[in-house]
Amino acid sequence: MALNRKLRMGMVGGGRGAFIGGVHRMAASLDGRIELVAGCFSNDPEKSRLSGRDLFLDPNRVYGSYQEMVQREAALPRDRRIDFVSIVTRNDTHVAIASAFLAAGFNVVCDKPLGQSLAQGLKLRQAVRRSGKVFALTHNYTGYPMVKEAREMVRAGKLGTILKVVVEYPQGHALRALDSKAGSRISNWRTDPAVSGPSNCMADIGTHAENLARYITGLEIEEVCAELSTLIPGRTLDDDGNVLVRYKGGARGILYASQISNGEENGLTIRAYGTKSSLEWHQEHPNELLVKQVDKPQVIYRRGNSGLSRAAQANTRLPGGHPEAFIEAFANVYLGAAEAIADEVAGRKPKDSYDFPTVDDGVTGMAFVETVVRSSKSRAKWTTFPKL
Repeated sequence: MALNRKLRMGMVGGGRGAFIGGVHRMAASLDGRIELVAGCFSNDPEKSRLSGRDLFLDPNRVYGSYQEMVQREAALPRDRRIDFVSIVTRNDTHVAIASAFLAAGFNVVCDKPLGQSLAQGLKLRQAVRRSGKVFALTHNYTGYPMVKEAREMVRAGKLGTILKVVVEYPQGHALRALDSKAGSRISNWRTDPAVSGPSNCMADIGTHAENLARYITGLEIEEVCAELSTLIPGRTLDDDGNVLVRYKGGARGILYASQISNGEENGLTIRAYGTKSSLEWHQEHPNELLVKQVDKPQVIYRRGNSGLSRAAQANTRLPGGHPEAFIEAFANVYLGAAEAIADEVAGRKPKDSYDFPTVDDGVTGMAFVETVVRSSKSRAKWTTFPKL
């Protein structure tokens, strides 16, 4: 990044008690290239004010609504206003907030999913294209160095033709809702269709599985055959899902996402099987990438070792034997976005080499959710993925 200063970041959401807001702030600041200078941290003005105080921000740059933030930041001189905003709010607010900042001339980093529906996603993509601004979506699992190594192996033809992809994302936290003390209800906005959209589990973590598979393999979905289940009494939206996938070009896939898999924590895993070799990566052991071939010893590639691709090395901060994990992967998304935002702020021509999830990834994610939901409700065996 060739700017002679840090990028100035604003944040919407992520106030007191919000897990993901803290993750975004840590990730953005990790490499010393981004500084949080402003924000609207809650739709409650007092909570926003107190959150800003917790973060030692100038009270004049802590706002009571995102609309006020857009207006007042846009009125500041260019050498003071934010360069981009990070949106870490609920699904039902993403499109309105992002559209407002884009229209006012600000770059945007937004938590996933893109919104509540494919129609919203397409509308936001139009807004991004009209604005000419940078839009990054925080599909953070693409930031792991060994995920990037896996992608480079596929691109280099080391797997040959990919025949099958198996990607799973099991969690078990939803079973807490069955605790007699908690009752059968759970106070989680992701289970409310008015806020989350048509899906809970698939929208929350299934989209990560879909995005990871597409990022590594480059395969695009052609058809799905899905079953979504709601196994927690009192819930409206899915907490478990199984999807058979047909990819363009002939590869086949299995995608499973669940929040009722007892004992599982955050078990995102992918296996890609090719005609020459296969690879396997586990999010809970992210510094290792397993490569396998018929009748040959399995090989473990480790983050920080020599001989890895340039992409893996460029997203590695520590020497081998010093584990890197979730925050660093999240930071790599911000690092890629920061390069593009710095170029935009400086008036430089965009590069083809940026490596971060974009609004197009978000649109594909929303199409995935809606297609899976439609397939699950249908009596047809296969449901066609829409053209985007």
